Amino acid sequence: MPPLPRLSATELKAKLLRMDFVIDRQKGSHLVLRHQDDPSRFAVVAMHSEGIVPPGTLKAILTTARVTAEELSKT
Repeated sequence: MPPLPRLSATELKAKLLRMDFVIDRQKGSHLVLRHQDDPSRFAVVAMHSEGIVPPGTLKAILTTARVTAEELSKT
């Protein structure tokens, strides 16, 4: 398994959109994306920081979205 990539929130959003996630809603700085074929797959990305998403937060986002680090790095 490859290590988690170092991504900003904007880069993570772009990668998820390329993986067939669509923007569901946004409240404040938190953006909710859902997979267009399986609505139970979702990701909540905090767009308030231009820095790197912390590794633990990224791992939690990928778990709820049911995306592996390998799939993420391929996009």
